[in-house]
Amino acid sequence: MQEAPNSATVSDPRQAGGRRPTPPGDLLRLEGIGVRLGGRQVLSDVSFSLGKGEFTGIIGPNGAGKTTLLRVILGLTDPSGGRVLIDGEPLHNKNKAVIGYVPQKLVIDPDMPLRARDVVSLGLDGHRLGFGFPSRQRRELVEATLADVGAAGYADARVGELSGGEQQRVLIAHALISRPRLLLLDEPLANLDLRSEQEIVAVLGKLVREHGISVLLSAHDMNPLLGVMDRIVYVANGHAASGPTDEVVTSAGLTELYGHHVDVVRVHGRVLVVAGLCTTSSSQGSSAAARSERPCLSAPSSRSPRASSACSRSCAASPSPATRSPTWPPPAVPGRSWSASTSSGGSLPPGLPPPR
Repeated sequence: MQEAPNSATVSDPRQAGGRRPTPPGDLLRLEGIGVRLGGRQVLSDVSFSLGKGEFTGIIGPNGAGKTTLLRVILGLTDPSGGRVLIDGEPLHNKNKAVIGYVPQKLVIDPDMPLRARDVVSLGLDGHRLGFGFPSRQRRELVEATLADVGAAGYADARVGELSGGEQQRVLIAHALISRPRLLLLDEPLANLDLRSEQEIVAVLGKLVREHGISVLLSAHDMNPLLGVMDRIVYVANGHAASGPTDEVVTSAGLTELYGHHVDVVRVHGRVLVVAGLCTTSSSQGSSAAARSERPCLSAPSSRSPRASSACSRSCAASPSPATRSPTWPPPAVPGRSWSASTSSGGSLPPGLPPPR
């Protein structure tokens, strides 16, 4: 996949005649990243860029490779192909210092005698043995960072006793205190209530606007981020498409990305991704009464010939209601949404295979 300046793309960068230089405004650029884990290709030819002071969301269902992509950027997972550039230079120990990271899961014992301000302070020298020496400068920096994320009110509370949203603010402050230029967050909105979700997004948007920090955030649901995202990286089926949300999240674009037909519906400012329908005839005839509509495993797409052929095969192989036995599983409800709710407890759209 190669990224075009003003459009969403899913293509081979080698067709462009090799790698192009990183534009001056790019803080982060991924070029043709591929990852193999356990003999399985997890990501293939993923390319996108992140400018200075931009907010970008990595969106996709469980298992799509979002966390793996962040680990590649952090240098924790070696890619099988491609490269990561920071300020135009390959990733190395020195330029890794510009990256702050908020992990997906952090289990904190409620009885642990660790205050919120202690957790934030560890962001300065937590990689060293023991706590740093207290000083006025250190204390002021911790307090200023807590204030930046709206957590000053519970600086002295035990972090294990804080709510999920409050803990997330503290973890963001922990990543911010070293003053990174790029902040990576792995599923920071997971398991938060609606209000906390909105508050965390507002905090991150403020950091981008007021401090010029670049934010790269992974999530299942794009909707909470629509008001602050400059660009989107949509990951599915081992590949990715990047660009402005309106150009990436389209029926044609996601059908090509998945290799199976999907529809994109926009309702009241929200974006829903749903499975398409195919119409087939039963073996008893082709009359209107004998025809049925059901979720298509891969409806035809002019941009994806493989989806077109797969649709005809899947429709032919799937019995119509007139010929199904009583034990045939009931069909999934057409129009079921998944993009707006693809948490670990959710399900994929009807007919779409699980992402690799």
